[in-house]
Amino acid sequence: MRGFFRKARALLLVYYAYMLEYRAELLLWVLSGSLPLILMGIWMEAAESGSFGLSPLDFARYFIASFVVRQITVVWVIWEFEKQVVQGTLSPLLLQPLDPGWHHFTSHVSERLARLPFILILVILFFVLYPQSFWLPSSGVVLLFLLAVILAFMLRFLIQYTLAMFSFWIERATALEQIWFLFFLFLSGIVAPLEVFPPEVREFVLWTPFPYILYFPAALIVGLPVNVGRGFLAILGWSVIFFVLNRWLWRRGLKRYSGMGA
Repeated sequence: MRGFFRKARALLLVYYAYMLEYRAELLLWVLSGSLPLILMGIWMEAAESGSFGLSPLDFARYFIASFVVRQITVVWVIWEFEKQVVQGTLSPLLLQPLDPGWHHFTSHVSERLARLPFILILVILFFVLYPQSFWLPSSGVVLLFLLAVILAFMLRFLIQYTLAMFSFWIERATALEQIWFLFFLFLSGIVAPLEVFPPEVREFVLWTPFPYILYFPAALIVGLPVNVGRGFLAILGWSVIFFVLNRWLWRRGLKRYSGMGA
């Protein structure tokens, strides 16, 4: 166990130093995830004249929360893994006494730590420009939110890493991610909170993994009505499903990769 933590610490420090070399790009990546802030203005304007069950203030708080959640849960492992398989650079990693997935996971965690100051600056700037949207959730809610967003990130990572396994069979596994993202965009709560969906559609969406990656943590922190127990069980359940599928595809794909002379 001590050896595991020593390896994890080394990987985190190495990738954190690597991420700090690209601070300008980090800022651009943060800004590229500002779609919720753009949609916030649209929904706030619509709430003034429509009947959505949410006030303009509710929309403002939800979308700033979803902006933060999306910044923490963004994942790009499929592009890195596809490149490693296609170019053959996965081979040196297979010689190490460590699953290559840990390299990808720790690089994502390190990037979150390097990205955090930019997120805080933008959130503070938002509340300075729109002070009436500021609120202070209870400490219990904050702890639940932190747990939910960490689990949401892990679920998102597992999903994309599982799709990345198809790189062993096709050269453009990223095309699968682009198809997945179309569903994720509309069903995760990025475009709109689930409260504006028809009840039948909302109930169907809650059986998919999409809303638990973004909507659930965001709704939790702003106080929208959510089933906390169902939310955490859904995240854990989908995580187990994709973890098992990931390991199965990894074992089969690795045999194919080795058979190709890698």
